[in-house]
Amino acid sequence: MADTQAVVDRPHRHDTREAVLFGGVYGSVLACSMVAALTQYGHTSQDSRRYDAAWLLVTALASALAHGYAHYIAERTPHRRGDALRTLADEWPLVAAVLPTVLILAGAGWGWWPPKGVEYAAFTLNIVLLFTLGLVTARWSHRTWAVAVLIGLVDALLGVVVVVANAIIK
Repeated sequence: MADTQAVVDRPHRHDTREAVLFGGVYGSVLACSMVAALTQYGHTSQDSRRYDAAWLLVTALASALAHGYAHYIAERTPHRRGDALRTLADEWPLVAAVLPTVLILAGAGWGWWPPKGVEYAAFTLNIVLLFTLGLVTARWSHRTWAVAVLIGLVDALLGVVVVVANAIIK
């Protein structure tokens, strides 16, 4: 009975697949949203792209910290030493998902490619990431290829919604 109680009292640990899917989707949608928000006014200089990259990274880190902290305090069980750090570390997929977009924006800021229009490459990359995350995680769950592709398309639709909303708002 004591062993059963110890298992019940432990905070919920998300498995790696769950964390990758959740953090990856959250991070990719966050990246799309931030790129849309940061490029809303048409700033396309190298300096503005470096600024955009920095803000995207700061926002991803703040989001990961807030989400990890929310998970930590939401657990209604006693915590052991180190649980807070483990909970925060579990948010790595969210930050990892925005890094390709940070690289695209920073690369435009460093002159690796033209800074004008780089948001379209960022949007495309994130839509592809969303599709891939949906497809891969559906296959991990032993879904058929047809269902996995459909799930990937639905995930990608999240990114498309952000792009379309950005076009309408501009």
